[in-house]
Formats: sequence, structure tokens, C-alpha cells
Amino acid sequence: MLSMLFMAKKRKRTLEEAIHLIQQGDAALQNEIIDSYKPFIAKTVSSVCKRYIHESDDEFSIGLIAFNEAIQKYSSEKGSSLISFAEVLIKRRVIDYIRQQAKYQDLSVDFTYSFIDDEEQQAGMIVENERSIDEFKKKTEEELRREEIIRFTAFLREFELSFQDLLEQSPKHADARKNAMIVAKKLTDNEELKQILLDKKRLPIKKLEKEVSISRKTIERNRKYIIAIALVLIGDYIYLKDYIKGVLET
Repeated sequence: MLSMLFMAKKRKRTLEEAIHLIQQGDAALQNEIIDSYKPFIAKTVSSVCKRYIHESDDEFSIGLIAFNEAIQKYSSEKGSSLISFAEVLIKRRVIDYIRQQAKYQDLSVDFTYSFIDDEEQQAGMIVENERSIDEFKKKTEEELRREEIIRFTAFLREFELSFQDLLEQSPKHADARKNAMIVAKKLTDNEELKQILLDKKRLPIKKLEKEVSISRKTIERNRKYIIAIALVLIGDYIYLKDYIKGVLET
């Protein structure tokens, strides 16, 4: 069965069909897919931990659970492949696990450093350990942001858009950007309008203007920006969504 799933020309379609069957309850196929992707899971976890990962490692188990979560949550409408979505989710879950472990280490710090008599030296080692953890988290999150932007850039190309378009077409005033985001949110909250955008790769301006108190002229002027924001809201773009959420809540 797997040999059929991974035929070069039909890989994406057949893999999506397999995921659909799994989401409908095909447990045998689910186990088969997970087993075949164990090397991918180990490699992804290893890229976060910066060391070789064995299947007996706790981090690998976290990655396995995250991959299964990705299978259950995946939707082709969100603008990324299962593999891209799973990679982001695995890395996120492993980072969360490392953070949690760091908290436990902080709680047991007296035991960890009890062999050092000098209190000042103990404090220095604790600070250095916390600094290393913070630096690791910072670098890993920067990597995830870069990967997210790469995925989003590829999604934009399907709509004949680029980041350069966003720089040039982004509304100059904060209020105008917020209004454009509100329009994008209205669009994504409406299943009919969202499907038109995804299927026809265009903004359904005539239908959309009935849903918002913003003029057609304004919508047309900010068309590219609204499409881009809508795609962020539709897809699995954690960091980009945080930015939008911050603007909408101000």
C-alpha cells in the first residue's frame, strides 16, 4: 500500500487521501503511515535537540505524538503540505517539552548544585544555565519563524503575490491596516467567502463589501494586503498570527 502512496507524480494527492481515511478512523493505515515516517520524526526532533535521537528517547516520543496530532489536524486548505505542518508542530511540541523540563530543573536546583560549596559560584552556574536555555529557545524560535515565512511565501505565490507586494501595498496608516485586517477576519469567518478565495485565488469583493462597513474602493485599494492577511488567518502561521492578533486587540 505504501508503495502506491509514494509514487512521485501522485504523492501529494494519495497522501492526502490516506490522511482523509485516517481522519475517518482507519487505525491500521494510521499506524502504517506513522511507522514509515519515523526517520523523518527523529530527524526533526534531532534538529531541535542538536543531537542524535534514538526511538527510546523521551523527545522522540514527544515527536511521535506531535506527528500523530498533525495527521489528525491537517487540512490541505491551510496552504501547506502534511510534512511542513508536521515539522512545525513537532518542533513546537519538543520546545514546549524542553521548557517544561527546564522548569523542573529550576525547582530542583539545590540538588543539582549541592556539591558546590561556594554560594556565589552556585549562583553563577545557575544564571549561566538559565542563559543557555534562553539562548537555545531564542535560536530555535528564530528558526521556526524563518521556516514559517518560507512556507507563507510559497503559499503567497499560489495567489501571484510576494512579500515585496506586501511591502508596497501595505496601508501606510495603522488604522487603515487594522481595518484591512478586520475585513480579512470577516472573510475567513465566512465559509463561502473563504472557499471562493481558496478556489479562485481572488478576493470576492462584491460579496465581501456586504459583510463589512468599509467601502468597495478601500477594499480594492488594499486587495493584496487583505488577501495576504486572510491567508495567514487560514493557515498554520503561529508567529504571523500573533502579530495580527496584537494589532486587532489594540
